[in-house]
Amino acid sequence: MDIISRYRIIFTYLKSLKFRILLVLLAVGWIPMTLIAVSLLGSYRSMAVSSRSTEIQNQCRILANQLLNYHYLEDPSSELINGELTQLASMYDGRILIIDQDFRAIQDTYDLIEGKYVASEEVIRCFQGQTSNKVTAQGFIEIAIPVKESEAETAQGVLLASISTDSIRDGAETLKGNASVFFLAYGVLVTALAVLLSWLLVRPVERIRQGLHEISSGHSTEDLAVKNYTETAQISEEFNKIVTQMRLLDESRQEFVSNVSHELKTPLTSMKVLADSLLMQGEAPVELYKEFMGDIAEEIERENKIITDLLSLVKMDKKAASLNIAPVDINDLLELILKRLRPIASGKNIEMVLESFRPVTAEVDEGRLTLAFTNLVENAIKYNKENGWVHVSLDADHKFFYVKIMDSGMGIPEESLDFIFERFYRVDKSHSSEIDGTGLGLAIAKSAVLVHKGAIKVSSQLGEGTTFSVRIPLNYIA
Repeated sequence: MDIISRYRIIFTYLKSLKFRILLVLLAVGWIPMTLIAVSLLGSYRSMAVSSRSTEIQNQCRILANQLLNYHYLEDPSSELINGELTQLASMYDGRILIIDQDFRAIQDTYDLIEGKYVASEEVIRCFQGQTSNKVTAQGFIEIAIPVKESEAETAQGVLLASISTDSIRDGAETLKGNASVFFLAYGVLVTALAVLLSWLLVRPVERIRQGLHEISSGHSTEDLAVKNYTETAQISEEFNKIVTQMRLLDESRQEFVSNVSHELKTPLTSMKVLADSLLMQGEAPVELYKEFMGDIAEEIERENKIITDLLSLVKMDKKAASLNIAPVDINDLLELILKRLRPIASGKNIEMVLESFRPVTAEVDEGRLTLAFTNLVENAIKYNKENGWVHVSLDADHKFFYVKIMDSGMGIPEESLDFIFERFYRVDKSHSSEIDGTGLGLAIAKSAVLVHKGAIKVSSQLGEGTTFSVRIPLNYIA
């Protein structure tokens, strides 16, 4: 595997859901603990120094009172006081100076500057009655305590203590080492848990991916069922709905192709039979030739009508961008349709009535809508009874216009109502040859209505008649 391929695999993993979940879990586990550890380690030194300073300051105050009680500033030879000074300095690994009112060091636990003068800023403030407590840049705690009577304003001397913080630093280092060991163990545990949780969380998604791959490759026909989480269950349910729709669509396409082949082949078969019959007879009478040629011409016309309807249906299926939208007077459009179809209705003595409740102008594709309403009215005539009626009504509100085509015909069985808009579907196949048509009229009408963002419904009572209700927006919605 070359370097580029390796980088592609790494980059793909970095983009994966599993890796992102792993990062989130690691962040949730590591960041709070890191902040807590840094905060604790940072505050430990300051808290320890503050506690040590307070402790030493209290010890020094007690010792300062003893200096007064034993008149140590006048006679620094007290073995008891000297022993306590030495013990205190040793206990805290520091140095203690006793300075008299002449700024002269009368005691130094380091035995370095006894008899010498000490006039630092802290000492001067102490003689003015102020206590000093600070931490130097070198890491020493320096405390200056005035030696004075409780009610006196000026000090008789100063107790100056300088304490090392090495023990505190050593304690912080020890704590840091222990924290590092804990942090390492905690990190291994958190990382292992994060990897395990990310795998568990992504596992249902991976099962969905494998299921989709099997279905797409044709190795499985079972529905997808991953119900570990609510979301995966919803995804599975929605995907199964899509697969069901795709299967139904595929079945519909296969049935459509089969129906088209049958409908186109039937006229051709009839023409071939008629032609073969003529060829086999040799010296056939002219009248027979004319009769057979007339039958052939009818079959050609039938074939031409099927092809024309198929082309119309294909045009209906195209995107709305091909629509020729313009304001159209719907009243005039319906009147023209009924005028063209009245000769057909007259042949069966069918009364046709148009009822308009108000003038209606809408933004539509006049050609497609004319074809839709023509097919609906023509069906109402074809499947009607002798001396029946066809009633067309037009109404509108502020948003839609409504067209109803009602007839007194044979009606449609309830079990067929869900299928009448399918291509080549015939309610009564036994009489389909008796009634002229291709079985595409209602499919064309529905497509024309839907392309206008409208709706079409049908209600029927067998033997009593049928009503088609169409609703289309007055203003075209792109």
